[in-house]
Amino acid sequence: MPQPILSVRNLTIDFRSHRGDVRAVQDVSFDLHRGETVAIVGESGSGKSVTSLALMGLIPMPPGRMTAGTAQFHSEALGEVDLLQLTDQQLQQVRGNDISMIFQEPMTSLNPVYTCGSQVVEALRLHTTLSQKEAEARTVELFTMAQLPRPEKIFGSYPHEISGGQKQRVMIAMAMACNPAILIADEPTTALDVTVQARMLQLIDELRRQHNTAVLFITHDLGVVAEIADRILVMYRGRVVEHGRVLDIFTNPQHPYTKGLLACRPKLSVGKERLPVVADFMTEDAEGNLVEKLTRSTPESSAVGVTTTSDNISVETTKTFPVEQNEAVLAGETKGEVLDQSLAAAASSAASATRTSPLLRVENLNVHFPIRKGFFNRKPEFVRAVDGVSFDIFRGETVGLVGESGCGKTTLGRALLRLVEPTAGRILFEETDLAALPAGELRKRRKEFQMVFQDPYAALNPMLTVGEAILEPMRVHHVGGTRQQQKDRVLELLRTVGLKEEHYLRYPHEFSGGQRQRICIARALALQPKCIVCDESVSALDVSVQAQVLNLLNQLKRDFGITYLFITHDLSVARFMSDRLLVMSQGQIVESGPAAEVYANPRHDYTKQLLAAIPKDEPSDIQAAVARRAVEA
Repeated sequence: MPQPILSVRNLTIDFRSHRGDVRAVQDVSFDLHRGETVAIVGESGSGKSVTSLALMGLIPMPPGRMTAGTAQFHSEALGEVDLLQLTDQQLQQVRGNDISMIFQEPMTSLNPVYTCGSQVVEALRLHTTLSQKEAEARTVELFTMAQLPRPEKIFGSYPHEISGGQKQRVMIAMAMACNPAILIADEPTTALDVTVQARMLQLIDELRRQHNTAVLFITHDLGVVAEIADRILVMYRGRVVEHGRVLDIFTNPQHPYTKGLLACRPKLSVGKERLPVVADFMTEDAEGNLVEKLTRSTPESSAVGVTTTSDNISVETTKTFPVEQNEAVLAGETKGEVLDQSLAAAASSAASATRTSPLLRVENLNVHFPIRKGFFNRKPEFVRAVDGVSFDIFRGETVGLVGESGCGKTTLGRALLRLVEPTAGRILFEETDLAALPAGELRKRRKEFQMVFQDPYAALNPMLTVGEAILEPMRVHHVGGTRQQQKDRVLELLRTVGLKEEHYLRYPHEFSGGQRQRICIARALALQPKCIVCDESVSALDVSVQAQVLNLLNQLKRDFGITYLFITHDLSVARFMSDRLLVMSQGQIVESGPAAEVYANPRHDYTKQLLAAIPKDEPSDIQAAVARRAVEA
């Protein structure tokens, strides 16, 4: 092997807190070569992002503290250096020039008061000898390479004026502006549509090939990196628990945590069965060691090529995080995640639902937003976010609504509850037209029709405890009996969604993302609704936590007869959850039908395009990708 461009050895990072030092990263070692893509995968809190931030010198000191380790890097400007020992001035020469980073959330990474183009021009002027005019021309060229539509227009646009996928492409263009030796991509495709995600992965891989750039790709989803990675490092609780070639990891994983991550992902071939979770594959013994479970309640491991041995496998790990921080992974199954549902039972349920009158009927719904293109332009123009949409939802079924960002699916979901006022059309909920109800009557009916929002942290009031947040809708609608009875109901809801009674007095910031989403589900259940709109409710969750939340939603559906409109851009998740599927494009429903039929025999070209963009992680696909990359090398 040639000399690695980056060699990390024994990296250890601590964070100081009021509860004492927390070890975020321990003894992490790996090499990165030119033209190679190394993926670091793991759940939130595994230490993967902290590792990348340390290489860029972006960890605040304090509370962070570099306890041990080296990161040898060959810089064109500085020569052979240890990235962990550089001064701030030296780091300025390395960042953006030798090493660039694509951050997870582009909206918080781009300066909102500068145009997108000016921010890329600034990076070019800082690290190159280009003039202002040359830097502007180079920026437009980079935007074109990043497949941004109308690059000249986006050059003068502010971040809030473009979509999330376009902002991410601006970040990629900025990161590649100076042809860096190393590109660090930290969750660059989280919460992106499958089509935009496919374009982003293709773009990063093309830039790697064109400039022989080394890529460090960080993600919680193994499936995303199946076709673009050469090697994979799996991190858990700050440690690398497994590493190897991508094909070896997918076909013969050794660590139970890796097996769990592979099995957690919904697959198009999996029907209405319970998703396995990481807790099905490992547990923690009294000494804090991780022990593989050889007897599991689900057979899905064989579907991903996982093989098990007859010997007990015990994997030792340093207990760097309190167990309660990872209880979503290790606490085991909750009350709402213990039953399986067969395909036959699901089909029978859907068939019986269709024989009744619909719970919700939407007729020719329109939501148009007025726009003006100049002071002297008096002619009204509109963006048709929802354009003539009609569909039915029957009691006890789950209808999936899929489509790209900007297709109108979130606007449609909000319009059903009149969080966005419809322009025209009818929303018949139990034969009552919600679109025509006065505000007072609408408020009363909303207790039967709830919503779980995409961002659970933004949906919860940070000033209210979890108990108060769940209790509030019951007080508003005067349900649940006395104060004590209402509190008892809240405690019961917390137990139902897999949380503990002592969580009642905690605040939202004290919980993980998956736990906050469970809190939002509990709040939606507080009024015992008949229908819940789930708007991208699992899009930003780790795959293991996502599996638990999906299992929970299905169990609540069985226990309480809840009807769902499940909005998502992830077609694998939609396939797992839905009885019927609606495909939305440019404000219109372009295809609908039973979920299995839509996936097996898509009729519309847009549906075929969505299905083709799903990451391919079958062994044959990975082998083909490995062979292609070998030829390119």
